[in-house]
Amino acid sequence: KKDIPAANFIIHEIHCSRNLEVCSYCSESIPKSEMKNHIESEHVQVTCKCRMKMESSLLKDHQASACPLRPALCQFCDIPLTFNKLQDHEVYCGARTETCGGCGHNVLVKDLKEHPRVCG
Repeated sequence: KKDIPAANFIIHEIHCSRNLEVCSYCSESIPKSEMKNHIESEHVQVTCKCRMKMESSLLKDHQASACPLRPALCQFCDIPLTFNKLQDHEVYCGARTETCGGCGHNVLVKDLKEHPRVCG
């Protein structure tokens, strides 16, 4: 996708029509010799471990940011979980108590970061 001088445009157009093809899935111009590989690597349907189907080119982003089975860490205990189990775990984990070393009171784990401001 670049500017072509008017004097060369017809030759350029002939060259492109012989050598390039527009992908019917993504509308990108792809060399004809690479079209089969492009479709197989970018547009073939795959199934994620969460059973969602999508184009293979979208799988990496899905697994990193949208998949309910993507890895996640509990903010309180750093245990690795799947994202779909994280919220229930953090509710339980944050409701545990630990004894404050400064004042000796039992403090909810979810409140430990704020506790030093009100401690003792």
